[in-house]
Amino acid sequence: MSVKHPIVAVTGSSGAGTSTVKNAMEQIFRRNQFEAAILEGDSYHRYDRAEMRERLKRAQEKGKSLSHFGPEGNDFDELEKTFKAYAESGTALRRYYIHNEEEAAQHNQKPGTFTPWIPIPDGSDLLFYEGLHGGVVTAKNNVARYVDLLIGVVPIVNLEWIQKIHRDTNVRGYSREAVTDTILRRMHDYVHYITPQFSLTDVNFQRVPMVDTSNPFIARDIPTLDESMVVIRFRDPKKSGVDFQYLLNMIHGSFMSRRNNIVVPGGKMGLAMELIMQPMIEELVYAGSNRVSVATTHDRFAKREAMV
Repeated sequence: MSVKHPIVAVTGSSGAGTSTVKNAMEQIFRRNQFEAAILEGDSYHRYDRAEMRERLKRAQEKGKSLSHFGPEGNDFDELEKTFKAYAESGTALRRYYIHNEEEAAQHNQKPGTFTPWIPIPDGSDLLFYEGLHGGVVTAKNNVARYVDLLIGVVPIVNLEWIQKIHRDTNVRGYSREAVTDTILRRMHDYVHYITPQFSLTDVNFQRVPMVDTSNPFIARDIPTLDESMVVIRFRDPKKSGVDFQYLLNMIHGSFMSRRNNIVVPGGKMGLAMELIMQPMIEELVYAGSNRVSVATTHDRFAKREAMV
């Protein structure tokens, strides 16, 4: 962890909704005029798209498991090295993974490839990571120790599977059978490298549908946010400085289910994220900066209430 060069990481499985957090963070950065160095988890895959397919084929022939959830499919050494370097110096090397034709045109490269490693420019206020492994800990690597604020986004597993099946069949053209095989193949890595991170998160957002998802493999529709509730868990409410009464007043329909849990309507998830994350981000950035002193909790809440 670093006071001068803070790192914020959003971790969650594929299709979990980490993009919702990313959008909330972008609003916070824009309002506060924070310069964030952005890292995407896909940049730390071990293989490009073509090589991954070949490696996966070989692994299946040998009866072995290979997925983007585990260490065989990712370079945890490089991810940990990046976090460590940024925490110490405010810069590090980064690259991008080219997902589609639009990004390929921007970088003049083929989809499914990586850009060259280049330095993060000096002067950023914080590092923001969004991907699968922002808090991963293994026998060899401990990425989580460099993260100042770790945020988890995880729907209940049946909803996660529904979202993956619909995305991969409707957008990527895979058969339901192929997607089901993928879910089963990567289950070991999911249990050992994805799930444990949510015990380390400072704040965790878990979306729970209010409709029947008991058989995700036959679900015709993805439950909407308005058909869901979101359970928000704080690992240490006192350390986080969260004001539950303020959140209950600001978010209609919210309630507390435990001393460190607040439940909000799914449609209010984005608002909840901004209300909760903004003072935490401000405190991290201002604590290491000479330009603005850290505001008191009362001042931050008053500022947010006026903003909303």
